[in-house]
Amino acid sequence: MTFDVDVVLRDRDHAVTERIHQTGEPREWTDTDVAAVLREILLAIDRARNPAATDRYVALRGFSWIVEPTAAGVVIAIEIPSGAAVAGPFDIEQPALDRMISRVLAAGSPRTVVH
Repeated sequence: MTFDVDVVLRDRDHAVTERIHQTGEPREWTDTDVAAVLREILLAIDRARNPAATDRYVALRGFSWIVEPTAAGVVIAIEIPSGAAVAGPFDIEQPALDRMISRVLAAGSPRTVVH
C-alpha cells in the first residue's frame, strides 16, 4: 500500500508531502508493520528537516501521537520537538490501530530493573 505523510517543521510555514510504500494492507498489519510505519513517519520528518543527511536513525519514543478518524479512514498524527506529521488515511479501525501503536511503543520503552 501507499500512503502520504504531510510534514510541517517548526521553523516553516508550509507542509512537505512524502509518499511512503508499505507492504500489506492496514487491516492485516502486525505490530512489526506498525513499528515500520511509525519509523517511516519519523524518517519523513527527518528527511524534511535534513534533506542532505545520509545516515538516519529514529527511535520509537519521545513523541506524542494520536489516531484520528477521517471520512477516508484513520490518520496517524505525530508531534516531535522539530515538527509534526500526519500520515494516512489507513483502512483500519481506530481502536485496533491505537492498541497496536501502544503495544509497539511499550515494547520499545526501557525497562527499569531493580537488583
